Amino acid sequence: MKQKMLIKVNMNTDKSRSKALKTVVGLYGVESAALQGNEKDQLEIVGEGVDSVDLTRLLRKYVGYADLISVGPVPEKKPEPPAAVVAAMQATPQMPVWVYQYPTINQPYIYDVRDSTESNCSIM
Repeated sequence: MKQKMLIKVNMNTDKSRSKALKTVVGLYGVESAALQGNEKDQLEIVGEGVDSVDLTRLLRKYVGYADLISVGPVPEKKPEPPAAVVAAMQATPQMPVWVYQYPTINQPYIYDVRDSTESNCSIM
């Protein structure tokens, strides 16, 4: 199950921000990491099978003070089709269902079979 984690890290410079992102992205299972907050001091991490406590411990070790703010499941988003596609589908006339419901059946050929004793051939 995918988890979304929000960790506040003490990052004052661009170097510490890049070091924090490299540390987070290097872990197995991390799918995305982004900086958030007004001062870009929060990391939003989305991943599957990532231990949030170990991640916070690594950030404390390599970057500085880190505080785990929240951990929760990622809300499932159902993609909505663009409005132009929906409008085009509604504007396109649809064929009635009954037209395609019954396929045509090909009739077998009927051959006239004649008895071999009754021959109208003048050569034989």
